[in-house]
Order: sequence, then C-alpha cells, then structure tokens
Amino acid sequence: MGEGKRIPLWILAAFIFICTSSFQLLNASNDAIFYESFDKSFEDRWIVSQKEEYNGVWKHAKSEGHDDYGLLVSEKARKYAIVKELDAPVILKDESVVLQFETRFQDGLECGGAYLKYLRPQEAGWKSKEFDNESPYSIMFGPDKCGATNKVHFIFKHKNPKSGDYVEHHLKFPPSVPSDKLTHVYTAILKPNNEVQILVDGEEKKKANLLSSEDFEPALIPPKTIPDPEDKKPEDWDERAKIPDPAATKPEDWDEDAPLEIVDEEAEKPEGWLDDEPDEIDDPDATKPEDWDEEEDGEWEAPKIDNPKCEAAPGCGEWKKPVKKNPAYKGKWHAPLIDNPDYKGIWKPQEIPNPDYFELKKPNFEPIAAIGIEIWTMQDGILFDNILIAKDDKVAASYRQTTWKPKFTVEKEKQKEEEVETGSAGLEGYKKKVFDVLYQITDIPFLSAYKPKIVDVIEKGEKQPNLTIGILVAIVVGFLSIFFRIIFGGKKKPVRAEKKNTESAETSANKDGENKENKQKEETSGAAPRRRTRREN
Repeated sequence: MGEGKRIPLWILAAFIFICTSSFQLLNASNDAIFYESFDKSFEDRWIVSQKEEYNGVWKHAKSEGHDDYGLLVSEKARKYAIVKELDAPVILKDESVVLQFETRFQDGLECGGAYLKYLRPQEAGWKSKEFDNESPYSIMFGPDKCGATNKVHFIFKHKNPKSGDYVEHHLKFPPSVPSDKLTHVYTAILKPNNEVQILVDGEEKKKANLLSSEDFEPALIPPKTIPDPEDKKPEDWDERAKIPDPAATKPEDWDEDAPLEIVDEEAEKPEGWLDDEPDEIDDPDATKPEDWDEEEDGEWEAPKIDNPKCEAAPGCGEWKKPVKKNPAYKGKWHAPLIDNPDYKGIWKPQEIPNPDYFELKKPNFEPIAAIGIEIWTMQDGILFDNILIAKDDKVAASYRQTTWKPKFTVEKEKQKEEEVETGSAGLEGYKKKVFDVLYQITDIPFLSAYKPKIVDVIEKGEKQPNLTIGILVAIVVGFLSIFFRIIFGGKKKPVRAEKKNTESAETSANKDGENKENKQKEETSGAAPRRRTRREN
C-alpha cells in the first residue's frame, strides 16, 4: 500500500481546538464578571459611536485560519470607536480584578493601537453613542505601536484629593508589543496590595506598585517637599569645581602660531609617476545617444572613466610634496585647571513642605461601567476577541488555556511549516528572536532617553532585511557606547592624532584657534588637491 499523505500539524491542532474549546467553555465557572467571545454578531450588544470622525467600519469576522469569530478593524487610516455597557459597575477596591483580552494583527502592525478603555459611569459626563477620546476612563490597557512608540500601555486616571482634578498616571518602562501576526493575549492583574502585573501570553512582563514613583509617572502621591520657588541663588555662589591656575604662565617656547601641518620637504616623487597623464579620460567605448538633441541637451560629452595607465603607476598628474604633522605644533595655550578654592557645589533651592502633598494607602479607583475601544490606526486586520473581567487570575488563566492557547498553537505550527517550505525557518526564527531581545533591551530604564532613536533603528532593520546585519552592528555599538558613557561618565582626555594628513585639530583648541589653524593649513597644502593620495609614497 502506498504511504498516506501526512496531515499538517496545524490542521490537527485546529481540529483539537474546535473539539475542546466548546466543551471547556460550557464548563467554565461563573467567576467571570464579564466575558465577550464575539461568537455572535456584536450589533445587538455593542454600541458604535455616531461621532462623525469615527467612520471606521467594525465587522464581525473570523480570525484568519480559524472558525473563531472576533471584532475586526476592517479599513486602514480610520478612527474607530465602540463601547459595551456592563450590566453592573465593577468596583476596583479591596479585591483583585483581572482585565484580559486577545488581539491579533493579521496584516502586521506598523502604526496603530489595539488597547481597551475601561470607562467610568456615565454620570461622569459621557454617552455611549457619543463615545470618543474625551470619554472619561479609569484604566486604559493594551498594545500600541507607531514610530518611536512601542509599548503595552497601562494608564490609570485618578482623582487628586487636593485639587479634584483627574490625572493620568502612566506605567514607566512598559513591555514591548510582539512583532508578528499571531494572536496574543494581554492580562493586567490588579491586587489589593497595590500591585499590578502585566502579562503577555500568560508570561509576566512587568510588575509594578501603583503608589511608587519609580513605577508610575507622574507619581500618584506627590513628594512631601518641593524646591522653594522663592529661593534665589546668592550672587557670590561659585559653582565652578575647577578654574584656570592664575599663577600659570605660557612657556617662552610655546608658539601658538605654528601650523598644524607642514610640507614634507624630505618627500620625493615616486619612481614611475606619470606627470602628463590625467587621472580620468573620456570613455572610448561611449557613443552619443541617437536621440541626443544638442539644442535641447547641450553639447554631448563622453563620460569619464579611470585612466587605465594610472592603475599600474604610483600616480598621475602634477605631483606635489605631501604635508605632514608639524612637530612644533602646540596649538592655543591654556592655563592648567586647579581646584577652585571658592567652590560651593551646584546650587539648589532649599526644600519646603509641598502644599499639594497628601497621603494615600491605596488608589481610589472609579468603578468600571463600560468597556470601550477607541483607536486611530493606519492598519486594518486588527482583531479583538475574548474580552474578560474576572476576580481571580486562575479564571483568566483558564480562559487563556481554553480560548487563546489552541489558536496560538495552530498559528505557530502553521507559521513553522510555511517557514520550512520557504527554506527560511532558521534565519527568520533567529531574526525574530534577535529583534525580540532588542525590543526588550530598549525597556532597560537607563536607556529610556535613547529609546525612540533605538526603536526607530530596530524597526528599519525589520522592514529592510538587506540592511539587518549592518543595523544590528550599529545597535550593538550604540548600546555599548551608551553603557560605557553611563558607567564611566565624562569625556576622555583628548589624544593627539599621529596619523599622516590628519584634518582635525586638537580638541583643546578653541574656535578662534581652529579657524586660524585651518587657514594656515590651506595656505601650506597648496592650491591643487591631490586626487590619488592612495598611490603616493
């Protein structure tokens, strides 16, 4: 008998998913406060914003490669807004609350958000049919990627007990968004001890304290003291740690006018130098195009090519003696620095009690009365599914195993088979791991000031495979440079370059000295530049 055709693993996984997911969902407990599977059309349960600018069309559609339905962003470059009012408000006090949902960027993601807003009661001043970016929320959570932004947001709005204003508090150094087309599940666990955990695909990516100034910006609790705005720096306050030595004098043999470079009088013209041959000649194989019109295009000239006679010779054209570094050059003289006897340190205003300070044992979250999706995206194909609110992470974990894990397994197996078929499994898998690590590195706190530039370079590497190796090298060198700069600090002492024909002056020279030296260099080096210095001896 002939060998039967092998059934692809992803098809088997899909079959198992279909068989098991329905059974598991039927046996799910009632511990879920809210759950939306989008198995049925959303139109009778969710309200689409009627605001004019929110013209993106939501669709009830299958996730690509599955029979499982979700809520689909169907058009590019549109604003979308849709909301679901809860049967009863969710109280965010004294008990754990778990927020979880799945999203998939079926066409990839270059610029767009896929976050959820957990809205305050409508008494706060909003209506479902007028839902927009101004509608007041308690928590905003989910992925967002565009340009330098690449983060899983966790933002909560909190009423300042002193001023009465609602302030947004952003999670510092949030995790990055997975860069693929697979379904991912995002989980935020709020605990009574003020801890919040952010999970991506069930794996903890961030743990933070809601009251900590190290984890949220601005801090929920203001500092106890602030700099006194009325305090002024005394006029005689000296912040200079070092000063020029007033007792130092310029040595008598110090010549500030000595040029940086001088003509090498000992140099001799290399044997075989072709004085009468030009560096370039007309291309003898070039012919004027038949459609060349001299009245419109001007007189035709053959393109230039390197003179083949010069290839075997040390050089062509008029030979001139090269320049060399002037041993007598010392540059502008500066008095050496000494410790400033009047140094008092960097002045800071004195601290005074902060009139806006307040104490708080835990955040006073507003209840969640609705769940909204309000995004502006340049991408289509964003699919939302299995939105859950629960009191226990075990419930959320159960849903992840039931609804997300089987789909993810199917997609992962299919992706592997496609990579094998195209012969790129090893390279693509390696590249993905490398870029995932690079995105994780950008979350290191001491790199926060450089994150936008680093992310921009990483994204270019993802989009342009032919530049990937060079970009990776540049990123590694950049990381090391930033690391050593932070570890060792300051600037290194300038070192005089000994390389022949250098074009840079000593870093100790000031601008006036540099201008003068450059002028002397031009006068010394002669009028005609030598085009083939690589052939000179």
